[in-house]
Amino acid sequence: MNHTLISTYHSVPRIRKHHVIAVLAVLVIGLGAKQYFFPPMEAEANLAVPSASMNVLQIQRDIDVKNLPVQKVRDMTFVFDSD
Repeated sequence: MNHTLISTYHSVPRIRKHHVIAVLAVLVIGLGAKQYFFPPMEAEANLAVPSASMNVLQIQRDIDVKNLPVQKVRDMTFVFDSD
């Protein structure tokens, strides 16, 4: 009776190891099949945009700074406890 418990106890890690190997094999095969049936596509570049830069001076001219709302901030950057 003791012999059956010992053999069952020793076979559990081997069974777990086989399950891990089987799951990894299925994942690798599935990833390979996915790459075979659905290969990665090349991205198409849209060259219709003449320039990706912004003209900051024009933005500053367009916005009326005098009519913007003001937000008050309580800056406590360099306030430390006295402890």
